[in-house]
Amino acid sequence: MIEALTLPVTLAARDGEFSVRAAESADLDVLVALIANDPVSAARGDTASPDDLDAYARGLEAVQADPRNVQLVAERDGVVIGTLQLTLIPGISRRGAARLQVEAVRVRDDQRSAGIGRALMRWVGDVAPTLGARLVQLTSDAQRVDAHRFYERLGYEASHVGYKLHV
Repeated sequence: MIEALTLPVTLAARDGEFSVRAAESADLDVLVALIANDPVSAARGDTASPDDLDAYARGLEAVQADPRNVQLVAERDGVVIGTLQLTLIPGISRRGAARLQVEAVRVRDDQRSAGIGRALMRWVGDVAPTLGARLVQLTSDAQRVDAHRFYERLGYEASHVGYKLHV
């Protein structure tokens, strides 16, 4: 886990407070369900098939074992309502700036439009400097037009074109 990150933390959304903590192995099923519930992810093969559970578990274990990574869960009253992954990436460009990469932001369907995603992303921006990052970055699938508007309202700029090579 990213060492300088103080968890758990309580954040406020429009409909009340929720907490953010590091994901645990016991959260795996709900994390996979959040990812698979997204149509774009499901189209890429994230269907929450029981046959894939070992692969998801290995992925979570790898994130947990890497000190520059943390998988987070947002929860209210002991129920997971969202997730995101943070990765601190050191670099030499931008005069040696570290970047905080945000991945797999998901909020449960019945919790959307309550300000949870907004609170999470603002918190990420607030903690980034304490982690040594001078830049917060994320990628968003070209199909996610609503997500793009959401990030732009938070001050993120669509500044790059991304490419992927499936291997």
